[in-house]
Amino acid sequence: MDGTLIGIIAFGAVIGLLAIRVPIAFALAGVATVGTFAVFALRTGTFTPERALKPTTSLVFSNSFDLIHSYDLSMIPLFIALGHIAYRAEITTKIYHAARVWLARVPGGVAMASVVGCGGFSAITGSSIACASTMGRICSPEMLRMGYDKRLATASVAAGGTLGSLIPPSVLFIIYGIFTETSISALFLAGILPGIISLLGFVLVIFFWVHRDPAAAPAFEGQISLGDRGRAALEAWPAIALFVIIVGGIYGGFFTPTEAAAICVSAAVAIGFVQGKLDFRGLVESLRETCIQTASIFLIAAGAKIFVAFVALTGVAPAIVSFVTEAQLSAILLLAAIAVIYLLLGMFLDPIGIMVLTLPLMIPLVETYGFDLIWFGVVVIKLLEIGLITPPVGLNVFVIANVVGKEVPIDRIFSGILRFLVIDVIVLIVIMAFPIISLLIPYSM
Repeated sequence: MDGTLIGIIAFGAVIGLLAIRVPIAFALAGVATVGTFAVFALRTGTFTPERALKPTTSLVFSNSFDLIHSYDLSMIPLFIALGHIAYRAEITTKIYHAARVWLARVPGGVAMASVVGCGGFSAITGSSIACASTMGRICSPEMLRMGYDKRLATASVAAGGTLGSLIPPSVLFIIYGIFTETSISALFLAGILPGIISLLGFVLVIFFWVHRDPAAAPAFEGQISLGDRGRAALEAWPAIALFVIIVGGIYGGFFTPTEAAAICVSAAVAIGFVQGKLDFRGLVESLRETCIQTASIFLIAAGAKIFVAFVALTGVAPAIVSFVTEAQLSAILLLAAIAVIYLLLGMFLDPIGIMVLTLPLMIPLVETYGFDLIWFGVVVIKLLEIGLITPPVGLNVFVIANVVGKEVPIDRIFSGILRFLVIDVIVLIVIMAFPIISLLIPYSM
């Protein structure tokens, strides 16, 4: 048995463990450790533990240690903390309220405001599931009370929540950048235009939905003055300021992403206390939730790093590259195959798990074809974003279903999601066909 075969068996073992609900971190680390031991034992020509144990433990501990002590990884807890603090300080929700006021007279305006609010929340938090959970508690119940179609009231927020994967800052971009050794600053900037296009696509879906079925979104009957609009816009200034610090600071070269995150966390705390929206108890609770989420992500990242080292040891990646090269697949066919793989995995696995499982194989392939890794990162994140609302296990859909309870069955949410999936696929094709959309801003730095 050679290393390549051990690697193939290991991938099958990981997928099998995930199918029986073993946590992704333990599945990756466990399989990689056993597989590494098997490879070293095979090379020494004996299965005596003494000869294979030392190099195995060295590989496992050194890779996990190096990852956890990575400077770039420190921005993950900072951005997670920013999201929790900004939510408790009511910074993130102000964008939704502003959009709610400005779009009140537009048919389907509350649903559109929900998508815009999700975009604003995503521009600070970087987590799709957190975005869907938070905005779902605010937006969906309000639309249901107003008499909105149940599918529209839930699907619009589930789809809007996926913007947290693409609009910077994004935890998925950070993990992609660390594992592919690409610039996280460039990845953040590359996600801006695709994120805006996705947001506008969702708004168009709502517009045409309500245009064809006016009963899906009852008309607003109140009065909104110009002063109300002005006050709502002014109240949203903290969220806008934080986004400008992150994107403007990175684009202008004033801050690294980690520095921008640290500055924004400090600013969010100060704004929350000054405005009286945040107290010490809320700050402590935000930090507690940050620690829980960070520990989970770090465990997955450490397991993935060990698995990446194991894959390199087996030679699976070069074997696949050689196979694809000999098959002489065109670039279009390769991209189509990659898209199908990610979409299929997205039906069953969470985004972080998919990414850390596939990147060790995908990156050598795309480098062989000369694809830009920044652009490919945007394509991967968009595919993962689609997976968040793809049946049967669209995580954002289940989050919204948990928020609304029995009032809206999950199959009704999925039936509404199909319209948003169509526009998502169209945006994906556009991003693939025109890499300049992703690369324009980072390459103009």
